[in-house]
Amino acid sequence: MTAFKALGLEEHLLKAIADMGFETPSEIQAKAIPILLERETDMVSLAQTGTGKTAAFGFPMLQKIDLKSRTTQGLILSPTRELCLQITNEMIAYGKYMPGLNVTAIYGGASITDQARQIKKGSQIIVATPGRMKDMIGRGLVDISKIEYCVLDEADEMLNMGFYEDITEILSHSPKEKSTWLFSATMPKEVSTIAKKFMRTPVEITVGTKNVGSDQVSHEYYLVNARDRYSALKRLADANPEIFSVIFCRTKRDTQKVAEQLIEDGYNAAALHGDLSQSQRDTVMKSFRARQIQMLVATDVAARGIDVDDITHVINYQLPDETEIYTHRSGRTGRAGKTGISMVIVSKSEVRKIHTIEKMIQKKFIAKEIPSGMEICEVQMFHLANNIKDTAINPEINSYLPNINEVLADFSKEELIQKVFSVEFTRFLNYYKNSKDLNISGGGERNFSEEDNKDSTRYFLNIGSKDDFDWMSLKDFLRDLLQLGKDDVYKVDVKDSFSFFNTDTTHQEVVMGIFQDFKLEGRQINIEISKDTGRSKGRSGGGGRDRDRGKRRGDRNDRGDRGDRGDRGDRGGDRGERKGSFKKRSGASSSSDKPAFKGKSRRSSERPETKGTGGRRRRKD
Repeated sequence: MTAFKALGLEEHLLKAIADMGFETPSEIQAKAIPILLERETDMVSLAQTGTGKTAAFGFPMLQKIDLKSRTTQGLILSPTRELCLQITNEMIAYGKYMPGLNVTAIYGGASITDQARQIKKGSQIIVATPGRMKDMIGRGLVDISKIEYCVLDEADEMLNMGFYEDITEILSHSPKEKSTWLFSATMPKEVSTIAKKFMRTPVEITVGTKNVGSDQVSHEYYLVNARDRYSALKRLADANPEIFSVIFCRTKRDTQKVAEQLIEDGYNAAALHGDLSQSQRDTVMKSFRARQIQMLVATDVAARGIDVDDITHVINYQLPDETEIYTHRSGRTGRAGKTGISMVIVSKSEVRKIHTIEKMIQKKFIAKEIPSGMEICEVQMFHLANNIKDTAINPEINSYLPNINEVLADFSKEELIQKVFSVEFTRFLNYYKNSKDLNISGGGERNFSEEDNKDSTRYFLNIGSKDDFDWMSLKDFLRDLLQLGKDDVYKVDVKDSFSFFNTDTTHQEVVMGIFQDFKLEGRQINIEISKDTGRSKGRSGGGGRDRDRGKRRGDRNDRGDRGDRGDRGDRGGDRGERKGSFKKRSGASSSSDKPAFKGKSRRSSERPETKGTGGRRRRKD
């Protein structure tokens, strides 16, 4: 709180900040607020979404307006209805201790009469979308001739959506003497044009670098045949059972089609695009924020303004036509101090786009492989184990226990565990055992061509992201512990509760010896040799751990072609290389020749069967 007070904010705002639990201003807030409070100036601020921009312009505007006047003094333009309402709600929350404050939202899809009535009562601040604002000005329902402050939020998004003429028309009705504050994630030439036309020697603030991706987000791409794109998507979800994602498509048609396919295959998914009515969009977003939907398939336009902090993955089902848009997509994850993963599914012809994006965001993509069926089985098995471990016992079951115990009396604890897991494992194993390898030449991790030719050993380790490791911190931990060089530990894949890594076989004895009876913070750490080398070579035995040193069953060389819609449940994705907070360090639709998988869905008693595994893994929070 002291840090916010040092910015020059008044007591009524500091009290609201305390109520909201803010402790330290973000970088954009620390840079922008003092300047906007101290002087009347125009400002151009470049910052990614999720960096606290609303507070950066909201606090100064609230502190500067005259509450005794009912004249409109501040105008905030935003690209979408969702963002407009979000900003409005945040401004009201910031000004909760400001008696007489009236903030009004103006947007399409709602009664223009009701909005005009609100304005007529007197609104010091209007938050609006450009289309509706232009309409109301044209009808004489809004007067902005006396505004003192104008904010263009997500300016690049508004211009990408074709609002240039609307914005210029709106600003032509405002006084030249006002202060204009422009906030944008990127700086395309259209934004520069707006700044030059309507701003006077603006102060420039940059958080990070222009058009550069967030350090909180890791970037991965998966190379597949175009016909296998949907199958790859499902596997990228299945290998991440706790996924909470936005999936981006280029067109409304593809968005609807992918969402319908996912729903049919038993996933908690929904579409968000411009053909939906406003009430439908509201319902979808409400369900998404409540995590009743875990896979939101959206167009770029419809997704603008989505502000949900806990999104774990952004999946680019198709790359955007304009490379700048990728920055906005990936910015939907890795927000509010959290880490995230941006995945891209590409065909060979699209790989060069990856390199173009790399140059723009100044971040390297990691080339990853679509997980095999057996790898997904393993992930799902341990996910089930952790769910059982973390499930609270419901006391209402006690009345049923005598009969249950009687039925299961002849089984030992080990047999019961085997049976419980066999129910799940057999279903996944039977489904995936003939699944084809979706990867094509050119995949695999970056810069490992030499290592792929080495005599390499892959290990299974029973620690993962739930132990606060990501791929980089685990690699550092292993290098320090094993006293190996920086290139001697590679192909590190971090899952929820376990991980894989490779070393040259010459280090195998050292690795196995150090981990014998090894404990981390009092917990026994187990290591085993995996049959998979970490790279697909026919995928024989891939991903499976050699619990009995070579006795594990299951050969994945005989997979059949499952196809796009037939590849039920290959929701996978590689949690490997997932970025998380580093706390642990050393010392501390193609055709299908296979019938669709069917199983009883837990999601709804009215849907006794689903065609994919998706409905079996989705938690209702």
